Amino acid sequence: MRRIEPNRTLGGASGPPPGARSLGVAAVDPVPLLREGLAAMVHRTQGLHWAGMAASHHAAMQLCEQVRPDVVVLDSALDPHCHLTKLLSTGDPALVIVTLIRDANRTQQYLATAIAAGAHAIVPRSIDPRRLAEAVRRAHSDRRYIDPSLAALTARPKRQPAPRTALAEDTAPPRTAMPLSRREYQVLQLVAEGLENSAIAKLLFLSVETVRTHVKSILRKLSARDRTHAVTIAFRSGILIAKPDDSIAVTGTAAPAASQVPH
Repeated sequence: MRRIEPNRTLGGASGPPPGARSLGVAAVDPVPLLREGLAAMVHRTQGLHWAGMAASHHAAMQLCEQVRPDVVVLDSALDPHCHLTKLLSTGDPALVIVTLIRDANRTQQYLATAIAAGAHAIVPRSIDPRRLAEAVRRAHSDRRYIDPSLAALTARPKRQPAPRTALAEDTAPPRTAMPLSRREYQVLQLVAEGLENSAIAKLLFLSVETVRTHVKSILRKLSARDRTHAVTIAFRSGILIAKPDDSIAVTGTAAPAASQVPH
C-alpha cells in the first residue's frame, strides 16, 4: 500500500499556506454506506483527496501506519472510551482526528474525554457534507473545531467551582486508562478475533517470537491466566469493545485491514 503525502506538517501558522496541497482524508466507521458517502464527499471537495477506510480499531491503526492520512474521520461508537483516539494521536502528532458524535455519546463527559484524548474536531454524525468538509479544513488549519450545535457541551460552566467530590461526579471524564502499548493493543485485537500467533505475525509484519513477547506482556499487564482470560478482561474493562449494532454489514475480519479508493 503506497503512502500519501508522507512529508506532512502540523496545521496552523507553521504549516503550508491554504491551497498549497490537498489533504488526505480517511474514514473509520463500521457502516459501509457511510464510508462510501464520506469517500464521495471527499472526491467532490476541492483541496481534499481520499486516503482510505477502516471498520475496526486494528484496521484503523494499520491504515494510519501505512497510508499516513492527514485527517481521520472517526465514529464515536467505535471509540466509546476514546482509547483509539489516544493511540492514533500519540502515534502520529501530525494526524488530525475528527470525531463524529452519535446521539448516545452526545454528553459533556464524552466530549471532554475525546478532546483530552486528542480529538481535534467534534461534530454530530448527522452533519451536512459541506459542513463536514469545512470542519475538516478548520480542524487541520486551527487544530481545533467544535460544531456550533455541540458548543454548549464543551463550554466551561460560569460558576464557582463545586466541591471536589461533586465536580468529579458531574464533569470529570471517566478514568479508563489504556494499560497496553499501541502494538500490544493491535495484538490483543487480533487475539480476540481468534488468530494464532503465526497469523498475527503475518498481518503485523512481525516475527512469531515478537508476537509471543507481546502476548506475554498483555497477560502480565491484565493479570490474565491465558489468552481467553485476557480477552474477557479486556471486554469487561472497556479496553476492547463489541462492534456497534449497525456494523452487521461490515465484511469479516479476514478481509484486508484497510482499503483505498483511487483518486
